[in-house]
Amino acid sequence: MADYRKSKELYERAVKVIPGGVSSPVRAFKAVGGDPVFMDYGAGPIIVDVDDNTYVDLCGAWGPLILGQCPPEILLSLARSSTSGITFGTGSSAEVELAERIVEKVKPVEKVRFVSSGTEAVMSAIRVARGYTGRDKIIKFDGCYHGHADYLLVNAGSGLATFGTPSSAGVPEDFARNTLVAELDDENAVQQLFDEHGYDIAAVIIEPIPANNGLLIQRPEYLTFLRNITKKYESLLIFDEVITGFRVGWGGAAEMYEIEPDLMTFGKVIGGGMPVGAFGGRHEIMDILAPNGPVYQAGTLSGNPVTMAAGLATLDVIERENSYSHLEKLGAFFERRLIEEFADYDADVVRVGSIVWLSFQEERPRRASQIRKSGIDKYNSIHRAVLNEGVYLPPSGYEVMFISTEHTEELLDDAAQVIGAEL
Repeated sequence: MADYRKSKELYERAVKVIPGGVSSPVRAFKAVGGDPVFMDYGAGPIIVDVDDNTYVDLCGAWGPLILGQCPPEILLSLARSSTSGITFGTGSSAEVELAERIVEKVKPVEKVRFVSSGTEAVMSAIRVARGYTGRDKIIKFDGCYHGHADYLLVNAGSGLATFGTPSSAGVPEDFARNTLVAELDDENAVQQLFDEHGYDIAAVIIEPIPANNGLLIQRPEYLTFLRNITKKYESLLIFDEVITGFRVGWGGAAEMYEIEPDLMTFGKVIGGGMPVGAFGGRHEIMDILAPNGPVYQAGTLSGNPVTMAAGLATLDVIERENSYSHLEKLGAFFERRLIEEFADYDADVVRVGSIVWLSFQEERPRRASQIRKSGIDKYNSIHRAVLNEGVYLPPSGYEVMFISTEHTEELLDDAAQVIGAEL
């Protein structure tokens, strides 16, 4: 049994001064049991906690660490940029360069604006959509998580699913009444909402690869349907690619599915591990933002030069090292090894590139309602045993795993064996 005494002491101190002892709910390990683990440092695919326990990191800080922990190129960019100034409250060259890189790589994006989190990015994109269309209502999907803005905490995923809560206290009904919710993978449900509300709908927002409440792979035909119906009713289609943007490829899921949304949101990878968010789209839509137009959005640390430098360095490495090809090979290897370990069990491995989800059920879900609680319970029941054997999995069965370029087939093989041994 691993020793977690220092983590336990830190947690006891934390709960006295931080609600739940954590700054983001799922970190509290409530779903998987036991006290949370506090990390001390990381290197490549490895993280080490305050008790000197070493783990193969399959959480990857929930997605941004595509190059693993402490890549030298990112550390160098942070050192250079921070010694020149941590923040200015003005524009910087790195901000312009990162914006140019995103516009170059992501076809639907002609202009982009930076914020400090994925929540801000989605909140701002929806405000732009409402301002551009002059309409109030939006359609979102059951189980898709788009951050913690009040009107988006309706049938959301992620930590809300972990705690079995379909919505959040503290959100007035009036805030949520313009949020219409449909099931994923159901054309009729969306059609019915448009039949009822039609030209009152400003936008449809979806994770084109929902990855915050399981990994719910959508049919290309369904996403094409969403593109067509939003065009028909002159609504905007928003792809939330905070997770998948620059993770599944240069153009994200939009490029993978060959669909051009009107607006896209980004986060995680484009900050190189630093706090970041961004949203972008066609220039005529984005130019409704102040100071060009009447839609207001601002942020003291938006476009922070240190974060921008880290994002640029990350994209430089990905391009130079052909990282997406390498990540696909690692992902395919890990998927194959897990399937071998699961041969005698009702379990599935769902994967897109370097995103992997353990689904303890035979049928592959496309909707949140199709995820079996028994499968989530199975994942949660093995989490601590896997942790004790040196593999750090996300502390919720609804969450996905992330592979970095620094993982090796040997480490992934070991991790698969550890997981298989605990089934």
